[in-house]
Amino acid sequence: MSQSRVWHPFTQHALEPAIPEIVRTDGAYLHKADGTRILDAISSWWVVTHGHRHPHIMKAIETIAASLDQIIFAGFTHEPAERLAKALVGVAPAGLDWVFYSDSGSTSVEVALKMALGYFRNIGAPRSRIVVMEHSYHGDTIGTMSVGARGVFNAAYEPLLFEVDTIPFPAAGREQETLDRFEAVSRDRHAAALIVEPLVLGAGGMLMYPAWVLAELKKIAEASGTLLIADEVMTGWGRTGTMFACDQAAISPDILCTSKGLTGGVIPLAATLATDAIFQAHYSEDRKKTFFHSSSYTANPIACAAALANVEIWRDEPVAERIAALSGMQAAGLQRFRDNANFTDSRVTGTIAALDLHAGSAGYLAEIGPKLRAFFLERGLLVRPLGNVLYLLPPYCITGDELDGLYDAIAEAGERFGSKP
Repeated sequence: MSQSRVWHPFTQHALEPAIPEIVRTDGAYLHKADGTRILDAISSWWVVTHGHRHPHIMKAIETIAASLDQIIFAGFTHEPAERLAKALVGVAPAGLDWVFYSDSGSTSVEVALKMALGYFRNIGAPRSRIVVMEHSYHGDTIGTMSVGARGVFNAAYEPLLFEVDTIPFPAAGREQETLDRFEAVSRDRHAAALIVEPLVLGAGGMLMYPAWVLAELKKIAEASGTLLIADEVMTGWGRTGTMFACDQAAISPDILCTSKGLTGGVIPLAATLATDAIFQAHYSEDRKKTFFHSSSYTANPIACAAALANVEIWRDEPVAERIAALSGMQAAGLQRFRDNANFTDSRVTGTIAALDLHAGSAGYLAEIGPKLRAFFLERGLLVRPLGNVLYLLPPYCITGDELDGLYDAIAEAGERFGSKP
């Protein structure tokens, strides 16, 4: 094969070995060109929920492709988008009555930020500040990098990023500091929105915080008239144990972002859900109040059909039971590391489990990261650590034996690479 001309994401090609080709997927597995298979322990970057190529979703794609491909969504509509919007309003937290489609997690957040700023401008009380949580990640576009943690990921692009107000991560025992800081920065009523990853911060290190903190943040936001944006791109569709993480805090955000598991992880699609108040602020005979946002593939019919099939799987199959079982297995699997000196801070929220390896250095660029990735891949396991942070976020079809094998491999990695304190 001639030299590849593909530039891969988050890949330093000068250091990476030859990149394997995947020729088939099914269930919890990726199949390489040489016939070997790899257990997908991270749901191919957190997107695949029910398993690769779920038959119902694949059939829905095949069916709709016989009659529809992409059509312009400005001035036209189609049945898959209409049906999906009603379905999303039905499963989302109460009060999110309008659905705006885009095509990725990053764009769903960009839409949310623009909705928040547009809302205040259109009601005649413009606000310009966005409040963010320390260590957060919301995407790789300019707007989403601006509201995410600053560091190696975006240092080169710093001149393009806008300023934000940051509240500390609500670490155990220090939650009140987070709440007090948010109350302080929102008091002057200049903050348009607080954006958070509810319950679990993904790329920031699978950091977890309790639902009551999210509920208190919502109360403070309401008191100051600040909108709450819930970035449920990773946490939605059962990952934290409930359909959306906000459900555990019994709150309804003003804006909710969803992607990844929206189509079961099969095909790109995103949606930003908003309250009627936000929609009405843009509903006017004054064309200058139009919500000026779109993407070429807004509400792609094939993607919408896949998402509808995903919703039907949630309705017709025992998905909640699978999630509950997986959540229990994850909690049990972490128990073996409670007294293992090679690891620290084992934690679990729903189907997401994580723990930190004592390995000398921490952070995304820790030297141990690529070594761990290669170690697991040699064993037929797709585990992509965040530096020294090991996490498992598998599809819901994974079996107990497969999960046990993953934890066996993590224990072995600790013995090989760990440096006991």
